[in-house]
Amino acid sequence: MPLSFYTFSPDEYWAEPLDSYWLTFSNWVLGLERRHGAQVQTFGEWADRTLSGSRRTLPNNESYLRIGFATESEYGKVAQFEPEARFKLDIPTVEERLRLVIESESDELIPLEERRRTRQLTDDERSDTEATGALRYISEVGDAINLENDIGVRLRIPADAFWRASASKRWDLDEDWHLLAEQRLFYFHQDGWGERSWIGAGRDIGNAWKFLAAAELEWVHKDREFVFSQTMNFYKQLNNRSNINPRLGILGESQPGWRETNVFVDVTYRYRLHDDWLFGEIIPALEFPREEHFKDRASLILRIELYFSGNLDR
Repeated sequence: MPLSFYTFSPDEYWAEPLDSYWLTFSNWVLGLERRHGAQVQTFGEWADRTLSGSRRTLPNNESYLRIGFATESEYGKVAQFEPEARFKLDIPTVEERLRLVIESESDELIPLEERRRTRQLTDDERSDTEATGALRYISEVGDAINLENDIGVRLRIPADAFWRASASKRWDLDEDWHLLAEQRLFYFHQDGWGERSWIGAGRDIGNAWKFLAAAELEWVHKDREFVFSQTMNFYKQLNNRSNINPRLGILGESQPGWRETNVFVDVTYRYRLHDDWLFGEIIPALEFPREEHFKDRASLILRIELYFSGNLDR
C-alpha cells in the first residue's frame, strides 16, 4: 500500500518503531494472517482440484475462516470476553453449476430473532446448529431468477439429512427504488419442513446514505406457527475505513395470536483496522422484549474480527 494509505503524519514515515506490547501483539496478528490466510485458500483450491479431478482451479473460491473476540455489557451485568469462530468451505468445481459447501452453521436452523440480532450477540448466546455439508446446484429460471438446490447432511452422529431450495431476484422499480426478494423452502429429517419469504425495498436517500426496508415471514414447523420481522436499515460509508449502520426492528409471532415479541434499535460502527481482513465493531443496542414486559434492556458489544481467506466476497 502507498504511504498515503496510512494515518500517521509525514514526519513519522521513517521513524523507528517503539517497542511496546501493542507492537508485539500487532506483529503476531499480522504474521497469523499471512500464514493462515494463504493456507485457507490453498486448502480450498486443493479440495477443488481433488474432487473435480482436474488440474485447473476456478476463481471466486469463497472459503474462509473467521475468528472473533467480543465482549458484551448490559444493565447489571459485568462485561464478558467471548471468543467466536465461523468457517465456510465453498468449492466451485469444474462443473460451474455444482458446488460443495461446508459451513459451521445453517441459517435454516437459527431462529429468526437470533438471525436479525446476530451482531448484538456473543457466541455463547447463539444457537448451536452443528456444521453442515451439501452439494449445491446453481441454475437460472426465466429472467435472471437465481435458483439454488442443496442436498446434504448435518455433520453429527446421528447424521441429519436435509434438502433446501432458494430463489432470488432483483427489480429496478424506477431511477431511485429497487426491490429484492428471496424465497426459501427446506426440509430437515429431524426438524421437518420450513419456509421463508423475504422482501426488501431500498434506495439512496442522499448524502451518501442508503436505506432498506425489509420484511421476513418464516414458518416454524415444530411450533406450528409463523414468525416475522420488519426492519428499517440505514447505511453509510463514512470513509475508506469505516461505515455506520443504524437499524430499527420489530419481531413477532402468530401464536397465540399475531403479536410483537421484541422491538429493538441498534447502531453498528465498523472500522477496518488493517488491510481488508482485520475489523473492529462497536454496537450499542436497546431492546424491549415481551418476556420482560417490554422493559428496556441496553447492551454494548465490542468486537474484533479476523478473516483468513485468499478471496472473500463480503
